[in-house]
Amino acid sequence: MTTDPSLQHRLRKDDHIVLAERQQQSPVGRNDFDDVEFLHHALDGIDETGVRLGVRVGEVSWPVPLYINGMTGGSDTATRINRELAITARETGLAMACGSMSIALRHPDTAAGFRVLREENPDGFIMANLGAGRSGEDARRAVELIGADALQIHLNAAQETVMPEGERAFTGWAASVEQMVAAAGVPVIVKEVGFGLSRRTLLRLRDLGVRIADVSGAGGTDFVGIENARRRLGDFAFLGGYGQSAIACLLDAPHGTGPDLLASGGVRSPLDVVKALALGARAAGVAGVFLKPASEGGAEALVPIVRRWLAQLRQLHALLGAAEPAELQRTDLLLRGRVKEFCELRGIDPGSFTRRRDAASPPSPGVPTPDVPTRSGEPNER
Repeated sequence: MTTDPSLQHRLRKDDHIVLAERQQQSPVGRNDFDDVEFLHHALDGIDETGVRLGVRVGEVSWPVPLYINGMTGGSDTATRINRELAITARETGLAMACGSMSIALRHPDTAAGFRVLREENPDGFIMANLGAGRSGEDARRAVELIGADALQIHLNAAQETVMPEGERAFTGWAASVEQMVAAAGVPVIVKEVGFGLSRRTLLRLRDLGVRIADVSGAGGTDFVGIENARRRLGDFAFLGGYGQSAIACLLDAPHGTGPDLLASGGVRSPLDVVKALALGARAAGVAGVFLKPASEGGAEALVPIVRRWLAQLRQLHALLGAAEPAELQRTDLLLRGRVKEFCELRGIDPGSFTRRRDAASPPSPGVPTPDVPTRSGEPNER
């Protein structure tokens, strides 16, 4: 085994890419997005030409409620993929994030794999990325390295637990997040890496000064599975499926009193995007589904896919009678299966989501206003 720390870190990045692509080769299975259905109202549709997809996320505006989430950077393979993702973002107007930049801060010779994002997309919205536990100075350095418009801080305790060379000192993470938010000089988005942000965590993040959070739930790229595959014994298989889905996190979130929400983790189609928007996300992020076409066919393959997603997002808005993404929060939803069970266990009334359209419309004379989605009592924040 090599003792060169830079090479070890680059090899780990390449391992992550190979194992993430391998997960994408498996047949697409069910996840919690499938337990959310729109209640169809056949006369509620609007003209597609009247749909506007622009959204406000914290202090910034994005032209569409879709973004390329952080994947990689720091090795030759990662640099090539980042270049293709950056070109795709430039050609489609999507915001995009890079993977963790800790390798570039530790080993400056790898920084080109991240600078390529700005080189290929000089006017786009680009997010730098660092893990919790870094300093405020590290946050500034990461932002400056690529001229980032925002900083993602990722929380990945489950991944670090299983990672063979993981860092398992988590006590100082909250203080680190607070310092990084204060020092970054750009908007900060705190995200998970596929295990979800609970209501308790979102409220703690709010108190640390975080204004935007990506719930990044279970059901997409599985970093427990990736890190377990890198272990000689594969002895953490029992932790498979750990965490909460993006759907569960959105339902549990403190809407109106917590950070603005983004949603990623298990987003497979434009229909999943509009479901996330209907549950309160400002935008939805995609990583794994875009990784394979970016890796194998480059931007030439990925740009048409993204453009098709954007056209279908506009068409789904028209079908559902939503002139803009925020109006999807007035659509009627049926919550089934595991999602319904989660709601009941967390004191959320799943039935109230079936009556949102009527609750959002002016009541007719003499007709009582239906209940709006509520929590049946506020649970203790555990």
